[in-house]
Amino acid sequence: MKRTLIAVSAAALFASGTAFAQSDTVVIPGEVRTYVTEQEVPSVTYDGDIAVGSELPSSVEVHTIPSNSDYAYTVVNKKRVIVNPHTHKVIEIVK
Repeated sequence: MKRTLIAVSAAALFASGTAFAQSDTVVIPGEVRTYVTEQEVPSVTYDGDIAVGSELPSSVEVHTIPSNSDYAYTVVNKKRVIVNPHTHKVIEIVK
């Protein structure tokens, strides 16, 4: 009986840890992505790496999205990126 209880507890703990890890995924609303692809802004040259999770310097101007203040965007090295407007961290590189 104890082994069954331990096995069930371990399985529940593993499952909850897996679910927690998956909660870090950001799902960008489609209308945000569409808005970003339709805007014409000049590309900024930046020597650093542009990758999801990287933080752009505050000198890189980001543009807010009027319909959704949780996201901003810019074009860096000819790549459109969606960023967190408060931290300037790259959330997604738009393809």
